[in-house]
Amino acid sequence: MTATSTDRTSGQYWHDRAASVRPETRLFIGGRFVEASSGGRFRTVNPATRQVLAEVAQGTAKDVDLAVAAARKAFRGGSWSRIKPRARMDVLYKAARLIEQHADDLSLLDCMDMGKPISEMIGIDLPATVLTFQFFAETIDKIEGAVTNTGPSALHLITREPLGVVGCVVPWNYPLLMTAWKVAPALAAGNSVVLKPAEQSPLSALLLAKLLAEAGVPEGVFNVVNGHGEDAGRALGLHMDVDKIAFTGSTEVGKLMMVYAGQSNMKRVSTECGGKSPQIILRDVGNLDTAVEYAVNGIFGNQGEVCCAGSRLLVHETLADDFVERFRAKAAESFRPGDPLDPSTTMGPLVTEEQQKRVLGYIESGKSDGAKLVLGGAVPVGLDRGFYVAPTLFAGVKSSMKIAREEIFGPVGAVIPFRDPAEATRIANDTIYGLAASIWTSDLTTAHKLARDVEAGIVWVNCYDHGDMTMPFGGYKQSGQGRDKCFEAVLANTQTKSIWIHLGN
Repeated sequence: MTATSTDRTSGQYWHDRAASVRPETRLFIGGRFVEASSGGRFRTVNPATRQVLAEVAQGTAKDVDLAVAAARKAFRGGSWSRIKPRARMDVLYKAARLIEQHADDLSLLDCMDMGKPISEMIGIDLPATVLTFQFFAETIDKIEGAVTNTGPSALHLITREPLGVVGCVVPWNYPLLMTAWKVAPALAAGNSVVLKPAEQSPLSALLLAKLLAEAGVPEGVFNVVNGHGEDAGRALGLHMDVDKIAFTGSTEVGKLMMVYAGQSNMKRVSTECGGKSPQIILRDVGNLDTAVEYAVNGIFGNQGEVCCAGSRLLVHETLADDFVERFRAKAAESFRPGDPLDPSTTMGPLVTEEQQKRVLGYIESGKSDGAKLVLGGAVPVGLDRGFYVAPTLFAGVKSSMKIAREEIFGPVGAVIPFRDPAEATRIANDTIYGLAASIWTSDLTTAHKLARDVEAGIVWVNCYDHGDMTMPFGGYKQSGQGRDKCFEAVLANTQTKSIWIHLGN
């Protein structure tokens, strides 16, 4: 079939749309798009072309003050916090429908802003974002309190109430989806929200603001302040009238958010931070080809810019050589770096030149530490205009090496051999992180023991990155605390109140 500008499976369709895109670039405060109080702007760059996409309003602490004030006013006014649960549900359901209707626009913005292939946006991120809003809409009338069993002279009620103003600080690797994970449960619980998107990828958040307003979210309930983390993000974390920070990002900044909470009003903080997740391939793996396929996808999906990327490939020593050869073949077949606007592209660029240099620096570290480079390791031929790094794999890695210990956040995998399940468990747990892990075995007892002993918030057995909205997503140790996606995420945006009614004797 000849490609035309209406053929969504062609690169031409997406390039035509990209040429005409005119994104919103202002802040969204109190139900209106406004310029930053300072008049400042910053550039957001297409990582595939190095071209400037837009100059975006640069919010500062003053704009955070204005957004928080609008959010607090709306919360106390009750236009969202005190409406009937079904009315709030209807608005979030409508928001989900509008997101679905604007799938191409939202997908294009994230694709151009951070380099994610358009096929992934349409096939993964957008459906998951719609599902997130639908799921949390469904939870609204499931938030319940309790009546405890007291003596006859009293009635004790335990109610759940929204916290107030929730500051959501989200990363650039899944701009729209991570926004949904933070914003949807906060809104479902009845809170007002101030969102600080990553400065590398703010554009889809601004379109989302427009859609939420169209869906019926009242003025002031949802606000967006673009800006840099050290300014707008810090101001949100330190704000005395913010009741909670919901954060996804680096462990370093997650710790700062907890410090800011202690330095200000002891606001609640939920963090989903870094990871160095192990994929453990045991000697009795049922099907090595299946394990290899999941391993490849687990580290190279989304260019490796995934907090739960399975970057440590713990492989039984008798399988290591065979695993590496199969991995190389599968990676070459599955991941082809290229133009993110071409639906056939399976790997885009990294988000910034700084991130590209950082990942290439880790690759040099792996070489100098004595690991064996068996795949990739450089900028792909012909793609030096963008911030690309080829799918990369090291073999013969030791757990003490830098590439085995630090989160690279790029398409770099490390094969670490082990002798037995006990050593695999020790290596898996030899990390400051504890977000996710996978175990590949045909022995049920081994699966149960390792799932119990591996220190991670998520453990997949004979799969990787599976799950649905009922699965709590979050980690142990310095991967953060708190959980996304699940019903627990809604309850974490509420607080309990005890009401003790004395009935007399």
